[in-house]
Amino acid sequence: MARLAILVVLLAASSALSAAQKASPKPAAKAAPGPASSGGGAADAAPPTDINKALKDEQFSEFKQLLHDTRVDTQINAQLTDSYNGLTIVAPTNAAFDKMKAGVLNGLSPQEQIQMVLYCVLPRFYSLSMLGTLNGKVTTQGSGHDGPYKYDIERSGNNINVSTGVNWMLLGSPVSKDFPLAIYPVDKVPLPYELFGPKPPTPAPAPAPAPAKSKTKKKKKSAGIAEPPTADDDTSTSDNQKAAAAPGAGGVATRWVVAALSVGAAVLGGGLF
Repeated sequence: MARLAILVVLLAASSALSAAQKASPKPAAKAAPGPASSGGGAADAAPPTDINKALKDEQFSEFKQLLHDTRVDTQINAQLTDSYNGLTIVAPTNAAFDKMKAGVLNGLSPQEQIQMVLYCVLPRFYSLSMLGTLNGKVTTQGSGHDGPYKYDIERSGNNINVSTGVNWMLLGSPVSKDFPLAIYPVDKVPLPYELFGPKPPTPAPAPAPAPAKSKTKKKKKSAGIAEPPTADDDTSTSDNQKAAAAPGAGGVATRWVVAALSVGAAVLGGGLF
C-alpha cells in the first residue's frame, strides 16, 4: 500500500513538471550574423567584376559610352570573372575628352577605336604602390602590326607619370583599388604613338630601268658576192684620197715615177723607129 502511494506521488510530480515546462516561454532564436558593414553594404564588399558599375561616377560617362560602343566592356568583365592576374584601367574623365580636338575619334576606323580603348587597359592588377616601383615600358592590351602598345611609367615625386610618346598624364586617386580591378582617373585621353605619332615619310618611287640597247647583227658575207661598202670602207677611201691629195713625200715620189715612165717610153719609141 505504501509503494502504491509513492508511485501515485511520483506520477503527480512528473505531470506537474511537464505542465510547468509547457507553460514557460521559449527562448528567442539566435539571429543569423549579417554581412559586415563597410560604408556601402554587402555589394561594395564583393570583388569588383563589372567595369560599368565600377565607373558609376558621372565623370566617366563618355568613357563608359566608348567602352560600350566598342564592346570592350564585355571583354573586360569576362576577364575580371576568369582572371588570376586582374586588370588595371587608366580611365579618362569627361574633361579629358573635352580637351581632344574635334573629329579625332571619328577619324579612326572601328578597329583603331577598339585598340585605342584597349590601350587604357593593363593586363594585370597594379596597386598604387606597385605602380611606383615600375620604371620603364609597361604593356597594355592595345596592339598593332608591331606588337602590343606600351606606356612609359615612372614615379614623379609622390605622383605616377604615364607617357604615351604623344602625350603624358598623372594618375589620380584610385576609384577602385580592390583586386581584381584597379581604376585610376586621368585628365587626358591616352593617345597611342602607333596611331597618333608622326608617320614615317613615304619613300620615293624607284627610277624606271633604262631600256636595253639592241645589238645590230652583222650579216655573214657570202663567197663570190661583193658586199656594198660600209661606213668604215667609205672612211678608209676618203682617208686614202686625202693622203693622195696632200702634199709631201708621197706626192713627190709619185711625180718622179711618172717622169721616169715617160722617159722610158720615149727611148723605146726612138729605138723602134
